[in-house]
Amino acid sequence: MLRYVFDQDQLVANFVAQMIPHCRERGFGTAMRAIGVVDNDNELIAGMVYHNLDPEAGVIEMSGAALPGRIWITRMSLRVLWQFPFLQCRAQMVLMRVRASDERLLRQLAALNYTLTRVPRMYGRHADGVLCLLTDDDWAANKFCQKYGHHLNDPELLEAA
Repeated sequence: MLRYVFDQDQLVANFVAQMIPHCRERGFGTAMRAIGVVDNDNELIAGMVYHNLDPEAGVIEMSGAALPGRIWITRMSLRVLWQFPFLQCRAQMVLMRVRASDERLLRQLAALNYTLTRVPRMYGRHADGVLCLLTDDDWAANKFCQKYGHHLNDPELLEAA
């Protein structure tokens, strides 16, 4: 059974930053929130950092990472990690920046209804990226929200997590 940690922003952000090459040195700064995913052995195995909030536009950036080979993307993880920006922060859109070579993650984001836009040289002269955008409407319409009601506000669920 996985647990979700809401009160260790800097710990989770440091964990995530160390697994993302372009974040290792600079991290995410201080204006961020983070949710950690902890396994049965009380080990932090994954995390999502929410940063670069633009409250006027209702846009927030998400950056996540996980230990290789660990199972953490569950129905509950999808619910908790995307309810935070949309229902708690009241964002109307989230964005993620992904290396174009990370085809597995891009397929997963496409399955969640993200719009993917290739950006040449996003990570330097020889490394393209993909800007991944998900509006609240597209999130609510994705197959997981439709099947499991992830887009519905359930305060008891977040307290239990």
